[in-house]
Amino acid sequence: MAKIKQIKCIRTRHDGSWTIVKVITDQDGLYGIGSASDMYQPKAVVSVIEELLAPQLIGRDASQIEDIWQTMYTSGYWRNGSTLHTAMSGIDMALWDIKGKEAGMPVYQLLGGAVRSAVPIYGHANGHTYEELEEDVIRFKEQGYRIIRAQLGGYGGGGFVDGGVRSLFPPAKQFDEASYIRSIPDMFEKLRVRFGSELAFTHDVHEHLTPSGAVALSRELDPYQLFFLEDLLQVEHTEWYRRVRELSSTPQAIGELFVHPQEWLPLVQNRLIDFVRMRVSKAGGITPCRKIAAVCEAFGVRTAWQEGGENDPVNQLASAHLDMAIMSFGVQESNHFKAEEKEAFPGHAVLEGGYLHVNHQPGLGIDIDEEKAAKLLQGGAVSTSYHRPYILDRKPDGTLLRP
Repeated sequence: MAKIKQIKCIRTRHDGSWTIVKVITDQDGLYGIGSASDMYQPKAVVSVIEELLAPQLIGRDASQIEDIWQTMYTSGYWRNGSTLHTAMSGIDMALWDIKGKEAGMPVYQLLGGAVRSAVPIYGHANGHTYEELEEDVIRFKEQGYRIIRAQLGGYGGGGFVDGGVRSLFPPAKQFDEASYIRSIPDMFEKLRVRFGSELAFTHDVHEHLTPSGAVALSRELDPYQLFFLEDLLQVEHTEWYRRVRELSSTPQAIGELFVHPQEWLPLVQNRLIDFVRMRVSKAGGITPCRKIAAVCEAFGVRTAWQEGGENDPVNQLASAHLDMAIMSFGVQESNHFKAEEKEAFPGHAVLEGGYLHVNHQPGLGIDIDEEKAAKLLQGGAVSTSYHRPYILDRKPDGTLLRP
């Protein structure tokens, strides 16, 4: 069996926000890659990999994926944090990549084999006005998408207002809940009049609402038969999904910020949500996500692994391999990459007509061209100060909104 010889982190993209983990074995030419990207604290993730995880794993049998995952999970004593889980994910994906290469099979075959031919995804339509949004929906429709997320000027769009009190805090967009709850049903009324029932729509609330406001919005959206309503409630307030379920038929999706098993498990067990939306590289990798998918299947809940515009081609493909093999799959979020970014990742997933296609090569089927990846970096080097906080919105009175 191959043993782990080296674990290295490769920072890439123009801003250095992508971190690709390369696990190199003692067998000539045998290695695997995984995603450990974090837009907001990339150096912290790299430090965990290089200073905590890698020293424990050098010399380990690369085939012992489950035991290695459990070792990493408890290696810092305190667990269930986004930084640790992202670091673990990069190594976990790389180990599955290695196992697939050794077996001569794509990862989805190791997970039980294909249950679908390709992976349906949903597009991200957006516009600062309804007219711009409609044009964007038409663009996705013409490309073959049948599930489209509709946002009116980004997260919270339709609820941003001018004015408010003189701020004591850093500048931020001002979000008014009442305006939002009026605007979004009106947006979907227009979309249904224009497109009828031929398209399925989703919408991302991004946790901007109070619990009572969230319940009210979900009820207002019932007539428009959404595919799902995403992140209606803050992760601190998920118990309110009981009230949502009692009063609304709109399907619910949540999980983008989940890093602890007690966040998603009660929601699935009690059938309070319809879709689980963790990002595979934030949940700890392929190893835990295949278990999450199995639990979801038992309770009739589907997956909708989260991507996001800052995510990388390796995580996208790892998610697609899971999708290919699980019966609890619902839909995957779309992501788009520049031509030069794709060139740095030969074997990347191919997007055609609203479907994501894996290439059926052994392992994850994707590689990294380190020379081209290095050229993606703006200025040719990673900024030593690159940590950037998430941009937050506020209420008109200045109160901070949690995403």
